[in-house]
Amino acid sequence: MTRQAIVVGGGIGGLAAALALRRIGWQATVLERAPELGEIGAGMSQAPNAMRALAELGVAEQAQAVGVPTHSSANLRLPDGRYLQRARPGEASALLAFHRADLHRVLLEALPEGWVPTAAEVTTVRQNEDGVTVVCDGLELSAELVIAADGIRSTVRRRLWPDAPPPRFLGRTAWLGIAEVPDLPGSVTLGPGGYFLIHPIVRGRAYWAYVTTADAPGIRYDQEKTEVIRRIGAWHEPIPALIEATSEEAVIHIDIHDVEALPTYVHGRVALLGDAAHAMSPDRGQGAGQSLEDAVVLAAAVAGEPAVEAALRRYDDERRPRTQSTARGADQDGRRLTSRAAHRALVTMLRMVPGPLWRKGISADGNATWRWQPPHLPSPAPPR
Repeated sequence: MTRQAIVVGGGIGGLAAALALRRIGWQATVLERAPELGEIGAGMSQAPNAMRALAELGVAEQAQAVGVPTHSSANLRLPDGRYLQRARPGEASALLAFHRADLHRVLLEALPEGWVPTAAEVTTVRQNEDGVTVVCDGLELSAELVIAADGIRSTVRRRLWPDAPPPRFLGRTAWLGIAEVPDLPGSVTLGPGGYFLIHPIVRGRAYWAYVTTADAPGIRYDQEKTEVIRRIGAWHEPIPALIEATSEEAVIHIDIHDVEALPTYVHGRVALLGDAAHAMSPDRGQGAGQSLEDAVVLAAAVAGEPAVEAALRRYDDERRPRTQSTARGADQDGRRLTSRAAHRALVTMLRMVPGPLWRKGISADGNATWRWQPPHLPSPAPPR
């Protein structure tokens, strides 16, 4: 008999969780509350750890086909255009850049048709020793396991972790955009009080993001594009050209939040995954990557333990230290990169690092986060 799970949330983490469970012979229903499936129109990069997780999910080739190598961590610049570190011509990159929607589609297309109903909002979760029941639009659905991948403002977390604080504003805000500007190598420009990130993405486009400090969340402008130009329109090319090539309606303005460290990601037969468990600042580019890791580790634990509760305890023991450490590091990086007071010292330090040493640090095995190796997902035993 096929074992059943319910996944709450149809983003990258939720789809990855369903795909990981399918790889070990389970069936999953992914409940997505939005009326249509999709991802916010922005970009991201995936590091080697995330790509290894995608390989274990069986979609590495499909992901690579919609990704573009980016040298954002190798090309570090100042607002006047000078380089602090620079990629060498023809040098391989450990990072792949994506439009979020493209990676989301890769995961969705790997799932069987009908596994991801939309307009399905979960309002209640209850459980007993036999299983878990969720209430969705007045209907009750039951399974052995529920995975809550419903984002930073997770309904399931609010219901089952009532003492957990709400998402925490980190004092930073970001403008994001996609422009039709081809053949950019990727870079990060470090200015006093903020930085500008560029990733090339497929179909001759570039993703950009400007991250800076903010006194409070919710501050918005009548013309967001004009506000970005006002702040950094004098920085080196191609920054002004990228902003100018982005339509006003395509400029996204977000405030950066995270989730304070939880004492556990597990409540009986319910597990938090991705942003629902450990939403983090984007400054290490690990938000989606950690969700992909979660999915593989959870499925491996389920395959390796006879009882769901034991599997989830194993998942919690493995994932909580790593993800919470990564979240702390991302916040620290964000504070450092947007601090006016620390800018001069940061620039001096980067100038002093020899190029070969910097390139070694951003190679595929150059840091502990990127060196992560996934557990193997065993194929299900054939029916007797």
